[in-house]
Amino acid sequence: MTHGSFTWNELYTRDVEAAKAFYAATIGWTFEGMSMAHQNRTYWIAKAEGRPVAGILDMRGIVPDSDPPHWLSYLEVDDVDRCAAEIERHGGRIVRAPFDIPNFGRIAIGADVTGAFLAWVSSKR
Repeated sequence: MTHGSFTWNELYTRDVEAAKAFYAATIGWTFEGMSMAHQNRTYWIAKAEGRPVAGILDMRGIVPDSDPPHWLSYLEVDDVDRCAAEIERHGGRIVRAPFDIPNFGRIAIGADVTGAFLAWVSSKR
């Protein structure tokens, strides 16, 4: 992936099974569970024709109870820490400061100047 490209989408929901059934029925996705034992939950990889296309997770305990179910898009950047500083400097807001995800890369979650949420990520290649 290159700097500025969307790389991943994740569905945050309180009803994972309903979401999986919906996407299986409407677009034919299949799902593979990945244990997140440290959070006592399963992360579901959605697949189209055997290829990973999105993730689904139970949002309870991750975001405020008042947040509705939503999709979060991931944007590839060269340097998450530098980008986080630029986001705030240009009127955006960092909701979760940059952090590492083992075997994946570095990520920050925030909102752009319009309030739209995004995850900025620098993945290991």
